[in-house]
Amino acid sequence: MSIRKLVVANGIYFVEIPAAGLYLLCGTPADSVKHLFRRGIIQTTEHDGVTFENGPNAILLSDSMIQNGHLCNLAEFPILQMLYRQGMLLPNHPNNTGRKPWLIGTPEQLAAQLRYIHRGNYGLISVEEMMAAGLGEVEANQLMRIKLKFAFGRIAMPDAFVECLPLATQTTDIGDGVSISRLAHNVFEIRHGDDSVQVDLNLRRHQTYPCPYPLSPVAIDRHYFAVVHTGDGDGWDYNRPAMGSVVIHQGRVFLIDAGANIHYSLDALGIGMKEVAGVFHTHCHDDHFAGLTTLLQRDQPLMYFATPLVRASVTRKFCALLSIPESEFAKYFDIHDLEEGQWNDIMGLEVRPTISPHPVETTIFNFRVLWEGGYRTYAHLADIASFDVIDAMTTADAEAPGLSPERATAVKARYLETADLKKIDIGGGMIHGNAADFAADDSTRLLLAHTARDLTDAERRIGSGAPFGTLDVLIPGQQNFLLRDASEFLKSYFPAVPMERLHMLLNNSIVTFNPETIIAPAAKIPHEIYLLLAGKVEMLTQDPGNSHFLFSGSLLAESAAIDNRPSEETYRSVGFVQTLRLPADLYRSFITRFFSSSELIEARKIEELLRRTFLFSDAVTSITLFSLARSCRITQVARGEVFFGSAEQIHLIGTGRLATSEREGAQVLGKDEFWGADSLFEALPNDAKDQQTGAGPANTFIALDRCEIYSVPLTLVSRIPVVRWKLFEAFRGTHPHAAPRFRGTVR
Repeated sequence: MSIRKLVVANGIYFVEIPAAGLYLLCGTPADSVKHLFRRGIIQTTEHDGVTFENGPNAILLSDSMIQNGHLCNLAEFPILQMLYRQGMLLPNHPNNTGRKPWLIGTPEQLAAQLRYIHRGNYGLISVEEMMAAGLGEVEANQLMRIKLKFAFGRIAMPDAFVECLPLATQTTDIGDGVSISRLAHNVFEIRHGDDSVQVDLNLRRHQTYPCPYPLSPVAIDRHYFAVVHTGDGDGWDYNRPAMGSVVIHQGRVFLIDAGANIHYSLDALGIGMKEVAGVFHTHCHDDHFAGLTTLLQRDQPLMYFATPLVRASVTRKFCALLSIPESEFAKYFDIHDLEEGQWNDIMGLEVRPTISPHPVETTIFNFRVLWEGGYRTYAHLADIASFDVIDAMTTADAEAPGLSPERATAVKARYLETADLKKIDIGGGMIHGNAADFAADDSTRLLLAHTARDLTDAERRIGSGAPFGTLDVLIPGQQNFLLRDASEFLKSYFPAVPMERLHMLLNNSIVTFNPETIIAPAAKIPHEIYLLLAGKVEMLTQDPGNSHFLFSGSLLAESAAIDNRPSEETYRSVGFVQTLRLPADLYRSFITRFFSSSELIEARKIEELLRRTFLFSDAVTSITLFSLARSCRITQVARGEVFFGSAEQIHLIGTGRLATSEREGAQVLGKDEFWGADSLFEALPNDAKDQQTGAGPANTFIALDRCEIYSVPLTLVSRIPVVRWKLFEAFRGTHPHAAPRFRGTVR
């Protein structure tokens, strides 16, 4: 055959047609390049004495922007690999034949990728955009000079180095005898001569894109002030996560950056998504940015900490990728702007961001916590510039691209400021740091990161490594912060119960479960209820292949224990899990004494019904579900009756089917489908709205069977990030090539 297809991972394929010179990467979720490295598809070769990598020279984008909550098209690093590591853009390189990398896909996805790649290359692209982010004109001009130096003097549009090939509804000829046909949504046939292969980029139900590298489970103690190392690799390292850290302060968890597969890292560390109090963001390159949307798997907005300049850069890239207005960013995150160059107090954790030279807006972070004898300090120097690069960029000409001698001196001084613990980017090249610059650094402990290679002998004499899951304790914890969290959860759950009465529940043991342990099995009466405090738990229902994930604040097997009946679900730990064990008989007595048992049981029944729906199945804690349950209206509709849905509510079908009319071909919605949320996305630009198939379901339906319908106020739902993200995925899944998922089928 003249064509070969390789299955790389879920939703990722590699198609080779050597006779046509086409090497096609199909599907580009986060870290797709690392998957190609791990499969041996990308290898190092040599030609005319020049060493470089091979790999794809074209990308077939997914029709879907999001699948099962995960971004499908993140082409930044695959394009960079083609341009620089393969040499397609480098002058006088044997692989620079004048051909540009190809992007193939729907016009909407092509436009989104070009905007996202543009922002990934440059961040903010003008003095005016920097001033809109709060900078004065003088400072904005100085930073623009630095940006232009990295950009070789000009901001180039992405179509200068990428060629876009729109994929039509019918067969598209892409040249050299190769054609691509769309057989169905996200299903393609690639043909060359008489040979053809099919690729299906659809993820199956509950399927996700896998992590390209192995991560071993680690049990992490919640100290007063500590740093957990989540990666010391870079965007090309297929054996390790990219450089990042978890800062623990008073038992609370804060992330520094959100690189690809951060959710897998948190699972391995036994940190549930709900435990992450906030993220400190250094800049918008994908190895520090691509995991941002996975942090939306929570029921309360995540606190987002960055300088206004970095936030503006990240917001523009985030919203360009999703084709949404920039105002939408604040609907998913709880934004807290940091003052650059000053100490900002975040609940006792002080942080100082400092601008660092990089192609996009970037800050390093210094953290400090007051303790006996003075402050304990941690410095996180991600994506810094080496002193050689800084020197080469330095110029006294205030009009030329580069940085002033004064700024160059100040940047170096800030890099070398001593700390108890300092993690340094030593990636080298034009935009990363060099370990040799820190050979005389007086910091107590230096950690070297952001590289895919082994440390040299000289580097090993300068600093230590920071393998995944290792822990540096700066101030030990002398109290159990999980008990504080348990107290806050119970107080939220039972706000009318006096605190001294809640101590009856708090005076129980904290139990740790190993990874992949059955905590509470189905078909048995539970003798304990477990309040999940740390980690992630999988809830397996009686429906084969149907599972949901729970995070801190969730009560495991509560309803079954209250009713003293066998549980219908199995609860299983993903990584290390910590829980507060509540004896079932004690909990029943507590409910009887301090709470209206009938009211609680009725609310719990509704809560369980909501839990079994697609929208509320994952990451919505018992506390939030309880609040929704108390506001939920359940309507029973007999066959043939008409249901009128309020425009102020979102409606979910628990059982039965509804049709928009009695005529043949009318739209039909069935179990688990929903409507009424499109008004949340009315601010989308017109080109995105044009992709929708009409206005969606009406608010008046005829029951084809006996139906049970749950109606929840839209104002409550819109404030839950994980639910809003699912609604957005469903909304964007209605372009002409999309399957009718959650939109109703034809009668």
